[in-house]
Amino acid sequence: MDTLAARQQMVDQQIRTWEVLDPRVLEVFAMVPREAFVPPEYRELAFADTAIPIGLGQSMLAPKIQGRILQALSVAADDKVLEVGSGNGYLAACLSLLGSSTRSIDIHPQFTAAAKANLRAVPRASVEFETRDAFASAPLGEYDAIAVTGSLPVYDPRFERSLRLGGRLFAIVGEAPVMDAILVRRVDNAEWIRESLFETVVEPLINATAAQRFVF
Repeated sequence: MDTLAARQQMVDQQIRTWEVLDPRVLEVFAMVPREAFVPPEYRELAFADTAIPIGLGQSMLAPKIQGRILQALSVAADDKVLEVGSGNGYLAACLSLLGSSTRSIDIHPQFTAAAKANLRAVPRASVEFETRDAFASAPLGEYDAIAVTGSLPVYDPRFERSLRLGGRLFAIVGEAPVMDAILVRRVDNAEWIRESLFETVVEPLINATAAQRFVF
């Protein structure tokens, strides 16, 4: 496979066509070797318009979804970034090339270990990977941009509270068959603005609050 050509085709035919036009985001996608983060048995699907299984019931998000995440967050060169759900480390690598510091957490030690190893394929990337539950009582810290890569059946305000003033949060809220990808901006000490971006379906974060079921 001509990986450079396949990567550029992914950018042109999938990411651009989903209205991802930020030149910094497109440059990162053209630069980061996506194929180096995909499990060997799925490497031929590295540039396909599909989610890719990475084990433990989790998937690597499709390129166009990751493109929309990066564009929505508008990560600046001096931004401090948090990713919730490291997976295979690909999105963390992209985030780290856009911001000044990137921290990525995942509840599965297998994922943080694999992500750390995969990151060697991107010499310029620098990410602090940590194995921890995003819903633990310990505070997450304060960030300019937060990407929550698993869905939240019920919106959880803990993540927006970790935004600095002017900070942005990407999250996917709801249950299958339709979930809402949203962008949340912190505009004041006690005020956030929420914007609906698109509909999708992804696996929920482990230990996320389940939607209440009504029994008649």
